[in-house]
Amino acid sequence: MHSFNLSFKFRLSGTLVLAVALLMGSARVEAVAVDNGLARTPPMGWNSWNKFACNVSEKLIKEMADAMVSTGMKKAGYQYVNIDDCWQVSRDSSGRIVPDPDRFPGGIKSLADYVHSKGLKLGIYTDAGTMTCEKRPGSLDHEAQDAKTYAEWGIDYVKIDWCHTEGLDPQKQYEKFRDALAVSGRPIVFSICNWGRNQPWKWGPATGNLWRTTGDIQDKWASVLKILDNPSQQHPESAGPGAWNDPDMLEVGNGKMSDVEYRAHFSLWAIMAAPLIAGNDLRTMSQETKDILMNSEVIAVDQDAGGKQGTKVHAEGGLEIWAKSLKQKNAVAVVLFNRNEAAANITCKWSDVGLAPGKAKVRDLWAHTDRGIFEGNYKSNVPSHGVVMIKVVSTK
Repeated sequence: MHSFNLSFKFRLSGTLVLAVALLMGSARVEAVAVDNGLARTPPMGWNSWNKFACNVSEKLIKEMADAMVSTGMKKAGYQYVNIDDCWQVSRDSSGRIVPDPDRFPGGIKSLADYVHSKGLKLGIYTDAGTMTCEKRPGSLDHEAQDAKTYAEWGIDYVKIDWCHTEGLDPQKQYEKFRDALAVSGRPIVFSICNWGRNQPWKWGPATGNLWRTTGDIQDKWASVLKILDNPSQQHPESAGPGAWNDPDMLEVGNGKMSDVEYRAHFSLWAIMAAPLIAGNDLRTMSQETKDILMNSEVIAVDQDAGGKQGTKVHAEGGLEIWAKSLKQKNAVAVVLFNRNEAAANITCKWSDVGLAPGKAKVRDLWAHTDRGIFEGNYKSNVPSHGVVMIKVVSTK
C-alpha cells in the first residue's frame, strides 16, 4: 500500500505540472524531482571503483574516511564514502544480503558507525538485475528487503547498476527501488546507474536523485571528451535541486592525464552541476590533486543553490565556451575550454553567456584573482587541453 501511494504521488505530481504548464501556454515542462528532500545540490564524495575496482575492504573504507577528514576534503564539502561492487558474496536462508566476511569482518553496520563517527556518510552498491557487474548477488526481487537492510545498517547513499538485466524495463525497476527506499525508514540518496539507457533524464527526476547519462568514464582524455560530446549528457532541463544528470565519477588524480587535463575535467563537471564523486586514492594525493579537488571557488559553482546545469554555448574550431547561470543576480560562471594541441586565445562575449551588454566584473576561479571590469567581453589565453574558468558579474 505504501509503494502504491508513493507511485501515485509521483504520477499525480507530473500530471499537475503538465496541466499547469499547458494552462500557462508553456512549451517546456520542467522535470519533477523525487520528493525525498536529499541532494539539494549535487552530491559530493568518494567512490572505490575508479581506483580500486573489486579490491574493496573494511580497512580501505575506514582509511578513506580518515583521509577525507585529514586532507581537508570533508571541510571542502565532500561527505559520502561509497563502497562500489564486490562487498557482497551471497544471500542467507532468509534472502538477506551477506557482506564478504573476510573483507568486511565487522559487517557493514559497524563500518557505517565508524564513517558516521567521522561526520561523514556511507554509500553502498547493488544492481537492478540478477547479478552485479562483477557477478555478485543482484537485487532483482529483493528490492524491498535490500532497502530495509541498508536502512538498518545506516546506509546514506545507494548506487544501483544495470548489469544482468535482460528483459527488464529500467524505469519500472528503478521505481521499485524508489518506493522501497521511501519506506525503508532512513533517508537514502538514490543514484541510478543505467548508463543513459531508456532516456533516464525523462523519468529519472521523479525516480532518483541522480542518474547516469553515459557509459563508464576512464582515466583518459579521450574518455572525458567522449562524455562531453555524448548527446545524452545535454539535458539541463531535467536537472535541479534533488535531481541531477550524472556524467560519471571523477578521475582526477589517478595518473593517466595531466594536471591541466584534470583541471579541465573538474571545471567542466562543476559547470554541468554534476555530482563530484572523487575516485582516486585520498591517502596519497599530490598537492596539485588536492588543489584541484578542493578548489572552493570551483566547488561553489557546482554547488550553487540556483541548481542550474551549465551548457556549451559556443564552439568553433576546438575552442568552446560553457556557461552556467548562478543564483546571484546577473552572475554567470564560464569555462573557456581549449580542446586543441596548442594554446589559444578565447574571447567570451557577454551576449554568449546571457548577460546584458556593458560592463562586468571578472574573477579567475583557478588563479583566485579578480581580473577587473571589462566592457562587453573577456579574452584569455587558454592552454592546450585546458581551461580558464571565470565568474562574470554584470555591474548593471
